[in-house]
Amino acid sequence: MREGVWSRELRLLNRDVDLYRRLHLSRLFEFFQEASIAHTQALGMGREKTLDRGLLWVVTRQQALIRRMPEYDEQLRLLTWPGVTMHLFFPRQYRLETPEGKTLVRGSALWMLVDRETRRFVFPENHGIVIPGLCTDEDLPLPPAPAALPTEEERSFTVPYSYVDMNGHMNNTRYFDLAEDCLGVAAEGRELIEAAVEYKNEARLGEELSLRWGREKERYYLTGTGNRPVFNLSLTYRA
Repeated sequence: MREGVWSRELRLLNRDVDLYRRLHLSRLFEFFQEASIAHTQALGMGREKTLDRGLLWVVTRQQALIRRMPEYDEQLRLLTWPGVTMHLFFPRQYRLETPEGKTLVRGSALWMLVDRETRRFVFPENHGIVIPGLCTDEDLPLPPAPAALPTEEERSFTVPYSYVDMNGHMNNTRYFDLAEDCLGVAAEGRELIEAAVEYKNEARLGEELSLRWGREKERYYLTGTGNRPVFNLSLTYRA
């Protein structure tokens, strides 16, 4: 394993998969989130340097490219490594592979730090936050902002208690549950090949969002707005 790359072995359990025995999309991004936290802790930049000092890690964009979604009871290897810090942003790469090294899912994300009280971004160098970055030939490009599509459907959504994490807002992974429930495509058993999301502002407990969505061929686009724009999300399925 290349120096600077964090990895762990895992096996998919019942709670990780859907009715088709494939890994839940939200759980995939939970794996990415958990790997980010674990590696940051291993690099000496864990809660003692951040959370305990009133700093919160938040993700602003992320994406996943899926060759095949892993299935129930499958043994896997999860890898992550940081990219080179970009002023305020901490890029991070992910890979989910078989024990033999066959890549199933690749991902990338942009993280940043915000002040817990003001909810404004902070400059990491002012707080001694340093994450050594890698550049590899396996890196994905930085996650893009999903391209908008015309929207035909609309509904309202109120952020429930169960969707809110310890940062005090709707957890980034729950947006994928929300999208799949709205679109209905995952429930049909369609195979996802790409997911991308941009988080523009946080959604707090009890906040009501206006959701709008539409599609173009196999790509679906969902956007959410509360008191201000909250997120834009794109899911693409195999034809």
